[in-house]
Amino acid sequence: MDEGPEDQELEVLTRAAAGGERGAVDALIARYLPELRAFVRLRAGALIRQRESSSDIVQSVCREVLEHAERFQHPSESAFKRWLFTTALRKLSNRRDFYLAEKRDVLREAQQADSMHGDRELLDCYRNFSTPSHGAMIREEVERVEAAMEGLSDANREVITLAHVVGLSRAEIAEQMDRSESAVRVLLHRALAQLSLRLRDRAPG
Repeated sequence: MDEGPEDQELEVLTRAAAGGERGAVDALIARYLPELRAFVRLRAGALIRQRESSSDIVQSVCREVLEHAERFQHPSESAFKRWLFTTALRKLSNRRDFYLAEKRDVLREAQQADSMHGDRELLDCYRNFSTPSHGAMIREEVERVEAAMEGLSDANREVITLAHVVGLSRAEIAEQMDRSESAVRVLLHRALAQLSLRLRDRAPG
């Protein structure tokens, strides 16, 4: 199958990024920013969301990726996304460890400064695996999806975000989670079913 203009543009960007062009890395980050923001919100969990702004974490991830652009040496979309989202996951893990270890109040509570535009982008990402409730406000729907995701197991959250936020193939998810492709398909099917039930329970009356 011939590549379309978007595929060709992506190939050019990934090759330029692997060649050390900072501008290309910046362009790739911008391309996946909505997905990165949704990924951070869904994988952070309540512990982190109550204490830090997801926007601050996303900015920290982007800053680290740009500062270490030379580490990206494999010119492919999947390789870049794996690098970007692995960086985000590591930062979230470090923050979670910090808050679990600390037996004191955190320095500040997160500022709820996300704009309506930002919430719309989040909801657009969440629509990949959920059906918005009719009549719900954007902010309410974002909170409904995040609360439903919070109630899932770590494996279920991981497989949903990798498949429907990051956009990895089943084979790539299998490699990431150290499972077979068939096991990933079963896990994803069950995870989406559980999420659907939780969303239905939380639907506005």
